[in-house]
Amino acid sequence: MARTSVRSAVAAVAIALVLTSGAVVISGGDGDDGAGPSTPIAVGPAAPLDGLRGGDLDRGVEALRSRLHDQPKDFTSWATLGTAYVEQARTRADPALYRAADRALDRSLKLRPGYDAALAGRAAVAAARHDFRGALRYATDALAENPYSERALATRIDALVELGRYDEASRAADEADSRRPGVPVFTRYAYVRELRGDTRTARRVLERALDGSTAPGDVAYVSTALGQLAWRQGDYRSALRHCGAALRADATYLPALECRARAQAAQGRTAAAIAGLRDVVAQQPLPGPVLALGELYEARGDTARAREQYRLVHAWAALARANGVDPDLDTALASADHGDRKAALRAARAEWERRRTVHTADALGWALHVNGRDEEALRHARRATATGFREAAFLFHRGMIERAVGDERAARKSLASALRLNPGFSPVGAREARAALRSLGGDAS
Repeated sequence: MARTSVRSAVAAVAIALVLTSGAVVISGGDGDDGAGPSTPIAVGPAAPLDGLRGGDLDRGVEALRSRLHDQPKDFTSWATLGTAYVEQARTRADPALYRAADRALDRSLKLRPGYDAALAGRAAVAAARHDFRGALRYATDALAENPYSERALATRIDALVELGRYDEASRAADEADSRRPGVPVFTRYAYVRELRGDTRTARRVLERALDGSTAPGDVAYVSTALGQLAWRQGDYRSALRHCGAALRADATYLPALECRARAQAAQGRTAAAIAGLRDVVAQQPLPGPVLALGELYEARGDTARAREQYRLVHAWAALARANGVDPDLDTALASADHGDRKAALRAARAEWERRRTVHTADALGWALHVNGRDEEALRHARRATATGFREAAFLFHRGMIERAVGDERAARKSLASALRLNPGFSPVGAREARAALRSLGGDAS
């Protein structure tokens, strides 16, 4: 009896840790009362934001497993374990853990059908696998059971954004703000505004979220979001300042390390950027930082190491696909620039059929361009830039496509806009943009 009581007490402490110490997708137990931000899915620019540090998360998972060994009918702990596995999969870049998440959430729902935390956990798994229709369906089911579920409110916004249903996402963000104002909702509200080109409001909302953040995980999460926003707008000094604040809150926070490395690369501090990205990739080999590291190697002429990174992206995609994750958006862009162009077009078309967002429009336009189908590509490139979203890579792609179809005036405007907005948006892409702009008689300084 004493042994069981001690184990239960340890598990309760660990569960509290998982639910409150800067947790992202794991925030909240029965009633969803956790304060941590929910993780945006890993697709859009605001995606890689927060999570528990590996040791804390691993200890929490082990404590939950121990508790469930003694109390296998604890549906609350099964739901918490399932969502913890989702976060563990993200932090380890190991999509095989989604299967463990499925099993835990299924067990919770078998014990308590309609349990909102488990339904919200299923929504998180679906979003992590890029099944955004499924994520929306589960989030909606969870909200039918508990209209104030923070995780479900946040995932519903994520799903609508990733399905390209931006007007609905905006309304969902307003509704979530009225029901559960806080860091998870504020950060999503900001990204919805940024997608419309309203970076001023996005920044103001994130600053408000930071002012209300006290837990180290929240400070790291929101500071990094501010750093990423600043980097996308070419304000590298602010990006470094915000990333520094994030790392003071959590020195191991990988999204902040990645953001800092990107800002350093944009400033020409290549050695520091490579060192930072190597640290990130060693712990979390996701396509974003892996491609960024490969392009830094390529830009300095180290083609062998660059190819190693590009191969790693394709290896990750194969692992992801084997575990139910749809990696087509990642593989389309990676293959278009660094691999099989026909495969890039197949992946981009498949993704476009599933969801029509600014990101999938950009990917399909670029894949069509590298396959020589520029007239068709231009329609998608225009769609990618139609909402006002200020993304230098989109403008670069549009400019190169406009140049290919012979519209030199439009190409000069798009390429110059990309370089004015974020002159260090990509080590390789920015170099190509400057060369193309000079060839058109534009000012690439």
